[in-house]
Amino acid sequence: MTPKDLPFSRTEYDRRIAKTRAAMVAAGLDLIFVTDPSNQAWLTGYDGWSFYVHQGVLLGLEGDPIWWGRYMDSVGANRTCWMAPSHVHGYGDEYVQSTERHPMQDLAGHIKALGAEGKRIGVEMENYYYSAKAHAVLVEELPGATFCDATALVNWQRLVKSGEEISFIRKAARITDKVIHTALERAEPGLRKNDLVAEIYHAGIKGVDDIWGDYPAIVPLTPSGLDATAAHLTWNGAPMKSGEATFFELSGCYRRYHAPLSRTIFLGSPPAEMLAAEAAQLEGIAAGLEAAKTGNRTCDIANAFMDVLAKHGIERSGRMGYPIGLSYPPDWGERTASIRTEDTTVLEPGMTFHFMPALWMDSWGLETTETILITEDGAAEPLCSVDRKLFVKP
Repeated sequence: MTPKDLPFSRTEYDRRIAKTRAAMVAAGLDLIFVTDPSNQAWLTGYDGWSFYVHQGVLLGLEGDPIWWGRYMDSVGANRTCWMAPSHVHGYGDEYVQSTERHPMQDLAGHIKALGAEGKRIGVEMENYYYSAKAHAVLVEELPGATFCDATALVNWQRLVKSGEEISFIRKAARITDKVIHTALERAEPGLRKNDLVAEIYHAGIKGVDDIWGDYPAIVPLTPSGLDATAAHLTWNGAPMKSGEATFFELSGCYRRYHAPLSRTIFLGSPPAEMLAAEAAQLEGIAAGLEAAKTGNRTCDIANAFMDVLAKHGIERSGRMGYPIGLSYPPDWGERTASIRTEDTTVLEPGMTFHFMPALWMDSWGLETTETILITEDGAAEPLCSVDRKLFVKP
């Protein structure tokens, strides 16, 4: 077999396993079953588009983790996981989308083989990839086990990035700069939005120099005009128009690591109220970055921004950011801490966030955001280099 192209050193994977096991001990867990593909990749290196079927990682308090999934995907696991083939298990296709049997019946057999059928087992209850049916079957198959909610147990261990991870996020940020510049440079009245998105995708996948582009966990968000009053609309085949603002929320991706960024362009002359909001937003972002220091809390970032908005008489609600890093569809957020007024997560060096204090008003939207790195001292470091402003094309 040819050597594996592992993204990280074995020392890095050992660090991750040790952190996760410490969290398991603190939670009183003997075994966890991890279904989130981002967590699977973080622990084992597994990378494949197979998260539409049941798969996951079993991690106990001793020994190497076990990747488990569809048999045809076990080939990919052996190509991308750092563990030996003896720690990769596949179930047959007779389990796939069957009404007669369920993959969790096969998984239960592996848990029994580990001698864990009577243990405390953590599962990710609040997760896109772990269905109610899967949980019900697993509980039925292992009546002696105690199942505990281990949602985000692994996610929280990912919050502080290693130097190796930060290197990947910096590479993703270079691709992000390219895709944002592509969007801003090509946007013009009459250009069909789907044609613009095709160029965005091309720029992102092509990458920068020797930094190749991976597929991002979220598709390009590119709404214009009234559509830009909503946060998560994508695109259509309509031509761009003069007199409208369009925001681009995009991210480059390198080996599954992201660095999201948003910028807004106005085709024509922006209204005075948008320009006033831009000034307030930029002042608030600067205040938020200054508050994003080691030892402060995520709420301090949010409050610094909101205080500026209040001074300018602008109302806003909702969170203003989240941790980012390694991710798979449908989201590039890590689903742990939030930049919002009630979140008291303490900031540590190596944390990376998408700080996104966007404004969605009654007739337009204005997104200006940054991917930031919490540093040893001083304000947070924005990792992308696109000018922070409202772009205007007369």
